[in-house]
Amino acid sequence: MKITNLAVIFVLILLFVFVKNNLDQEDNRNNLQLQLRYNKAIDTATQDAAHALITNASQLAESQYQSTKQVRINKEAAADTFFHTMYLNFNVATDPNGQQVLNGYIPALMVVGYDGYYVYQFEKYQNAEGQTEFRHVWSPKKPYAYKDEQNNTYAFTLDDYVTMHRAADGKWLHGFRSELQEQANVKLLEDPAAFDAMRRTTIVNALQDDLEHTINRYNTDAKRYGVSYTFTVPYISQEDWNNTINDAGVLAFVQGIPLGSQYYNNYALGGARIVKTDTFNGVVAQGRKYYFPARSCQSPYATEEVFTSAKEAAANGYFPLNCTIGN
Repeated sequence: MKITNLAVIFVLILLFVFVKNNLDQEDNRNNLQLQLRYNKAIDTATQDAAHALITNASQLAESQYQSTKQVRINKEAAADTFFHTMYLNFNVATDPNGQQVLNGYIPALMVVGYDGYYVYQFEKYQNAEGQTEFRHVWSPKKPYAYKDEQNNTYAFTLDDYVTMHRAADGKWLHGFRSELQEQANVKLLEDPAAFDAMRRTTIVNALQDDLEHTINRYNTDAKRYGVSYTFTVPYISQEDWNNTINDAGVLAFVQGIPLGSQYYNNYALGGARIVKTDTFNGVVAQGRKYYFPARSCQSPYATEEVFTSAKEAAANGYFPLNCTIGN
């Protein structure tokens, strides 16, 4: 073979490699842009769902909690908001068929409540034509339950409040750990660090086990009806788990969206913490109006008015009261 022929072959090989690399780079660039877009979509949808989670029907209930973690949740509003935002971000807000396809990429949505959690998961059902389809339905509320070596059972919450069934005498105890440690005579309640560690471990294990069961069951059912993609339980860092169980919130999973020759898999979490704002009490002392923050100050004088801000109190003729004066 002539040298010129070898040179031509060599140039063609180099050209093929060059073109292929350029195509691969372009695909990778497009995939990265899509991945960033999908990340933003699921993060936004989850945050919107977390905000909707604490939407109550009764406005009177909004500020009547024992702690910032004991909030009334609206799981239906959270799920509706999550899917609505996803539909908007994936441009299927007015496309029922596109919505159904997108739903198929969301194997589970978890709502973490104060004393239990819910899973929005796939269930089989028969449509009007008698065909088997899948749709999301809510699980019953599931408690954060634990049993110790003495057969005492505990129902944990997102803070130190606990319900306990003492095996020795069959008695039920309710209250914060610090309130029960004296009367319960149970080792776990006497050690704050051990109690908190077990509480967190119990909640995380319950969520992990239920998620794995939900996804595995869906895979088993879906394969019988031609669904080829296999959902997997994602790796979630301990830091993310800790953030998930700090407050009521939403944990969303998206898997199997085609992304070039690969698939997009991700999860997102959104917290629904309520931050209580200070109220300001207005009192009249020695003929003059004063206001002070109700949370950090006290006064023997009768409260004349209550304000939601210092500015509002000042606008009504009240002067700031130093906590060391008039108490």
